[in-house]
Amino acid sequence: MSRLPIQDAIPSLLSALRDRGRAVLQAPPGAGKTTVVPLEMLKAGLGSGAGKILMLEPRRLAARAAAERMAQTLGEKTGATVGYRVRGESKVSSETKIEVVTEGILTRMIQSDAELSGIGAVIFDEFHERSLNADLGLALCLEIADALRDDLILLAMSATLDAEPVARLMGDVPVITSEGRSFPVETRWRDKPLAKGERLEDATARAIEAAITETEGGVLVFLPGEGEIRRTQAKLRLPDTCHVRPLFGAMPFKDQQAAIRPSESGRKVVLATSIAETSLTIQDIRVVVDAGKARRARFDPGSGMSRLVTDRVTRAEATQRQGRAGRVAEGVCYRLWTKGEEGAMLAYPPAEIESADLTGLALELALWGAKIEDMAFLTPPNAGTFAEAQTVLRMLGALDDDNRITRHGRTLATIPLHPRLAHMLTVAGPDAAPLAALLAARDPLARGAPVDLALRLEALSDLRVFTERRPYQVNRAALHTIRDEAKRLGKSGKRTNATPMSAAETAALAYPDRIGLRRKGDVPRFVLSGGKGVVLDDADPLANTRLIVVSDTDGNPREARIRQAIAISEAEIRSLFADQIRWEDSCVWSKRERRVIAKRQEMLGAVALDDRIWKEAPDDKIAYAMLDGVRDLGLSLSGPARRFVSRVELIRAAGHDLPDMTTEALMDRIEQWLLPHLNGVKTAEHWKKFDVLEALRAQLDWGQMQLLDQQAPAHFTTPLNRKIPIDYSGEHPEISLRLQELFGQTSHPMVGRTPLRVTLQSPAGRPVQTTMDIPGFWATSYADVRKDMRGRYPRHPWPEDPTQADPTLRAKRRKPQ
Repeated sequence: MSRLPIQDAIPSLLSALRDRGRAVLQAPPGAGKTTVVPLEMLKAGLGSGAGKILMLEPRRLAARAAAERMAQTLGEKTGATVGYRVRGESKVSSETKIEVVTEGILTRMIQSDAELSGIGAVIFDEFHERSLNADLGLALCLEIADALRDDLILLAMSATLDAEPVARLMGDVPVITSEGRSFPVETRWRDKPLAKGERLEDATARAIEAAITETEGGVLVFLPGEGEIRRTQAKLRLPDTCHVRPLFGAMPFKDQQAAIRPSESGRKVVLATSIAETSLTIQDIRVVVDAGKARRARFDPGSGMSRLVTDRVTRAEATQRQGRAGRVAEGVCYRLWTKGEEGAMLAYPPAEIESADLTGLALELALWGAKIEDMAFLTPPNAGTFAEAQTVLRMLGALDDDNRITRHGRTLATIPLHPRLAHMLTVAGPDAAPLAALLAARDPLARGAPVDLALRLEALSDLRVFTERRPYQVNRAALHTIRDEAKRLGKSGKRTNATPMSAAETAALAYPDRIGLRRKGDVPRFVLSGGKGVVLDDADPLANTRLIVVSDTDGNPREARIRQAIAISEAEIRSLFADQIRWEDSCVWSKRERRVIAKRQEMLGAVALDDRIWKEAPDDKIAYAMLDGVRDLGLSLSGPARRFVSRVELIRAAGHDLPDMTTEALMDRIEQWLLPHLNGVKTAEHWKKFDVLEALRAQLDWGQMQLLDQQAPAHFTTPLNRKIPIDYSGEHPEISLRLQELFGQTSHPMVGRTPLRVTLQSPAGRPVQTTMDIPGFWATSYADVRKDMRGRYPRHPWPEDPTQADPTLRAKRRKPQ
């Protein structure tokens, strides 16, 4: 076998591990680090003196392949010196010195044995992938090494060029770099972006067919998932000499091995997910076809768990994929995007801790007894997302009110499921295993099938009968995987309930915050017990169901659409959550009905199981609810109230200490000044008739009222002793009154030293003249006004000298006939 590039870095690596006990190894894919470094460490006695060398791999296929390759190097079978352990399968023995495991297994080992007894070294392979389990595993190991095991050797191996942050996190440890060995790779981009509506599988199939025609050697195709792999495979039209091999995580191991092994004849075309980027060596590959998509774990608020989403690849991932074509000779890489589109790609993929559901992480840290801020994470988790995760765990009874782990939480931590599903399996027992496996997997029914979970359980129970009775397309491979997982989970569950639970009750255990009540109306909208709202297609069979449990939505933050749910009865809800159902009295403002509604409701979270009118609602609660009505309807002031506010604002502007009565200020402190006066106001009609003047006046004390009346009196008293309201809202204070009422007035009406703006009116109340100089008006304009008014209103007095006439509001007496 030819010498691998990693061999040149081994002396420096072993020296660093002997001196510091920790190091970061930076080596590109193909350098040989995964299969060489553990054997070299074993040969040098590093770690093996205290027990095993444990190496973490991000995927089960990579863990098995790495173990088998190392065993072959030693001329042994897997399970002797080198073994592996993945979920549901292990090959280890008392002779095993190197054990390759998936990342989640390390956490379980640590939680059951905080000192990692029997482990001398832990290797984090492909740490650049930054999975949540790898980040947690490294943080836990660093704490163990610092506090309990100063002899524990830690090595992070990464293909990324940015290894310095990892080295700093581990205590400024040495970074050892290995140069990879690769041949030039020609890159061929598309001339145009994928057209709107053009399917990825069609474009990929055409690119593969072109690659077969234009190149030589094996072809490795990168697609986001199994579905795209199957659809692309179905569209391929290749020569008989080509052998197409799918490669994804959920397929049987023997089929995965067939994809990895060299082809005995003809050309091999491997249709793979991102599993083939860095963790595996696939021999005889000369060509890469990159569809430019990748699946990532991202927290899905629709399901309350992490889901795989399809994203555009980053530049780092594209470079990794391209390099696969240059391992054995010069190669070619076909990219299904234009060169111009490359500039919009992100540089690196996000760490899983930035986008994944943190419920499992929160449970593990509670079990460990550590606070999130005390752990050494390369990327600290979002505080809000972590707090939401703790809320879910408290809801499930896994944490107490102080976020400390409970006995139930310790049980959930031992089950390799999301805590929601672990809680469901723990409470409902082995009968819940099929539903747990179903909810943890992708939907086995094709898109367009009804949302009912019962249909999926029916297909899981008896596929033959299901296909005879139902017209829905089933993903048989996915269903097979779910069945296998259900069998495994059924063996681990223990029956704790005497009476078997229905599927709906079981689902409600996992999603107590997703119990939905249908709202009134034609569109099937549901309010969930957790407070969110969801909508269902009106053609779905569950559209008119009163109560459901929603296990999955599309996660739309505005109005999520239900993807999976199951009908549940009120009796089942009451049986499960009797201790959480409470009667609640409420008075709320209804925008739709424009009135305060007083209710007595029997509530499970935000779901009202029973709804009654609260006839005895106290006046103060109704008034408080009416405040929301005022906020909705707005503050409407009567004429007297508006004039009062204008007076106050005028005096405030002069520098006096009076309450701010601008509309904004009044609305901001509405509870303080208006609430005591709202008794009896319940509707928009009541509010329309309500005068807030007294409530406004009550804001001023006696001294402030005296100041206001002195500086800005509310009225002008006419010669007839009538009080005319003064309007202060304009540039000048203003009054309006009939012209005849000022007969005999020889001085202009004033407020202090400020002349009033006077609008003089005709006997019919129409404006005749506006003036700020009554004596001047009598002397000048009055003659013209008198001439006009005598003709219109002959029965009213119009003396030649108004200054000598008596004020009046009466007309002349009629002369007797």
